[in-house]
Amino acid sequence: MTEILIGLVLSLIWMAITGSFTLPNLVMGLLVGLLAMLLLRDRIGGALLTERVMKILGLAGLFVVELFISAFNVAVLVMTPNIKAHLRPGFVAFPLTAKSDQEITLLANLITLTPGTLSVDVSEDRKTLYIHALQLKNRDALVRSIASGFEKQVIEVFK
Repeated sequence: MTEILIGLVLSLIWMAITGSFTLPNLVMGLLVGLLAMLLLRDRIGGALLTERVMKILGLAGLFVVELFISAFNVAVLVMTPNIKAHLRPGFVAFPLTAKSDQEITLLANLITLTPGTLSVDVSEDRKTLYIHALQLKNRDALVRSIASGFEKQVIEVFK
């Protein structure tokens, strides 16, 4: 049953990537997804694959929610009369829990893709990520939000 669900999810991803939501493309996505699962079945166990796919989907869902919230907040800020009086840009030194290059890169990209924030640099020792925020009201709240949101989910995906 889980293989069917994973195949369906992979086919929906295939349709989203190709931009064609037709029945033949759905079937093609199912075939590509089933072929990928067949090729990877020896390397990744069924339960492990299902768990990892669910973690990836959870991270993707969190990103979509954060994307919409941030986009709305930036749109409200941009439409505010006398925007200069309301801007509070600032830099934050975010202490990294993520250790691997893949985790840090994914976290930095998720932060950059979210409107209103931008990953600027990673320290030499890879323990700090420098972030610029367009509207920085509370540094500690931003750090807590990223640590308990994106960073926690990214670490779970690569676990």
